[in-house]
Amino acid sequence: MREDAEALDIRDVTANWVNAEVLARQIGERIKALADLSHTPLFFGRLDYLHAPGADRAEGAEGERFYIGRRHVHDADGDPMVIDWRAPVSQPFYRASKKDPLDVGLRRRFGYTGGDLTAYEDEHLCDPTVETAGTSKLLQQEIERPRVGPMRDIVATIQPEQDEIVRSDLSGSLCVQGGPGTGKTAVGLHRVAYLLYAHRDRLARTGTLVIGPNRSFLHYIEQVLPALGELEVKQATVDDLVGHVEVRGADEAPAAVVKGDARLAEVLRRAVRSHVTLPTEPVMVVRGSRRWRVPAYELEGIVRELLDREIRYGAAREALPQRIAHAVLVQMERSGEAPDDRVQDAVARNPAVKAAVKAMWPPVEPAKLVLRLLSDADFLAVHADGILTDDEQKTILWAKPARSVKAARWSAADAVLIDETTDLVQRTHSLGHVVLDEAQDLSPMQYRAVGRRCTTGSATVLGDLAQGTTPWATRSWQEALTHLGKAEAHVEELTAGFRVPTDVITYASRLLPHIAPGLTPVASVRENPGFFDVRPSTADAHVIAACEELLRNEGSTGLIAADARVPALAEALTAAGIGYLAPGEETTYETRLTLVPASLAKGLEYDYVVLDEPQAVVDGEPDERTGLRRLYVALTRAVSGLIVTHAAPLPPQLVQGIV
Repeated sequence: MREDAEALDIRDVTANWVNAEVLARQIGERIKALADLSHTPLFFGRLDYLHAPGADRAEGAEGERFYIGRRHVHDADGDPMVIDWRAPVSQPFYRASKKDPLDVGLRRRFGYTGGDLTAYEDEHLCDPTVETAGTSKLLQQEIERPRVGPMRDIVATIQPEQDEIVRSDLSGSLCVQGGPGTGKTAVGLHRVAYLLYAHRDRLARTGTLVIGPNRSFLHYIEQVLPALGELEVKQATVDDLVGHVEVRGADEAPAAVVKGDARLAEVLRRAVRSHVTLPTEPVMVVRGSRRWRVPAYELEGIVRELLDREIRYGAAREALPQRIAHAVLVQMERSGEAPDDRVQDAVARNPAVKAAVKAMWPPVEPAKLVLRLLSDADFLAVHADGILTDDEQKTILWAKPARSVKAARWSAADAVLIDETTDLVQRTHSLGHVVLDEAQDLSPMQYRAVGRRCTTGSATVLGDLAQGTTPWATRSWQEALTHLGKAEAHVEELTAGFRVPTDVITYASRLLPHIAPGLTPVASVRENPGFFDVRPSTADAHVIAACEELLRNEGSTGLIAADARVPALAEALTAAGIGYLAPGEETTYETRLTLVPASLAKGLEYDYVVLDEPQAVVDGEPDERTGLRRLYVALTRAVSGLIVTHAAPLPPQLVQGIV
């Protein structure tokens, strides 16, 4: 297929050079999409149907055999050899069972080692004389396969409850609550791939976006969609979306909490609308020898009507001169003239009309407005009256007001306020679908910023309430979805753990009653309980020894520690001659150890993990509950084994229940 695309001759099939350039680009993208991916086989399963799909079973139509893979593959005659996993005929590969075989007589799974076919496993779903093993061995092996480098797709191991989420309709928004290792991130990415398959033309026009918590996380997941043949999906952080100004400062937690509160949206709305001034003087328009007068009361009526419509400030400002011009045209028609649209446009551009518009509805620069709110106590007090308390207003006011937008030390929360103000002035472009991962850490104002990017589209929200590690972490999904503008979204919960071993998730779940009471613990479906050990240590050398021990195994190893401990451990690793990477740099197989600050561990996974000083991880956060949530995240990054080392006593919440 790739060779056919490369051999296309377009010299005589285009009308001009522009069409030739467009066609050449499309062919180039097609060739790129057909590139071979090392160690990624084209097919991973087979379905033998009892009857031809769509045929009348009474006719006895012989069934067909389909190979299922990451993308569609056809032969030289155009006949399919591999069916895309997203096609309707492929769905029974994920959903069929002995109880409901979906007309599938045999399901075959293929096993690979380094890209070579090494095994296969059959399930006879409609033959009562053949017993099928409870859990697929190949499925278990694929789930437990060592992880080195960026995140990979799970297309061969999607489970029925995951497949239902992946294939949910584009028209509705969806929220997925999932504990560590339940595959929520992979489900979200595969949902993007499915939607692009099922609604490609629509999403090609409107766009698709994946939003992650930080650059390290985005780098970790960036190869999943290309492996599924999707190369055009954009990825960003919330900070990227609201990057109207350079962020050079940081807020204390109390200020960040207030700035992230949804009440700030009303403060900003008031501040924007305060720029509107009701007219006290008429407008006199001179055209040739005639003068046309629009009285102040009529101008006031126009302004009040625009205010009552609650349209964007900028859109209303653009409409105002046309409304004034229309009032002039009405007078012209009454006097016997017959003006047309060109006359109305000319009147709207009249200097007197422009001056009146500037006086009544002056332009607003979002960054300057937010700068004034955070610098001018009186201006803030007027617009926050009845919304923020006096103490809250003092909390967000800058101690040293900046003289200009460029000189200001904007924080990440300030950038979100500017984005909100920008949307009040001019509507934000909406995409067709947005996937928001690790959503539990967003503030209400950040949810609003994301929601603006999908007002006319849908969203897939992924997160775990137990892993919220910000002072403003989400308390309930319904509240979060309301701020997102998707209150009607359906909430699904994934509770089957495929990544974290049983012993590890059981140990970490001791924290759940203290960080997320009432949340269903993850139940690991792994047959391998995993390696787990808690070891007292008296020196960094013991931590390094634990890393050396785990590095003897195949796969990746992560050394996770409180942020304050990272420099000392980096020095100890260097002294021991052990190479290591930072999160997001895992692109090489030579260096298999990553030194991970606890603040960046969320969303990442490693075959083996050494967790240094759990109590230090807790103490590194502003309060105990947030610290315990950070610890819960760190404890659940391991796929095959975990060693916990500690010199200080363990947090009492972890010790409880130990016999």
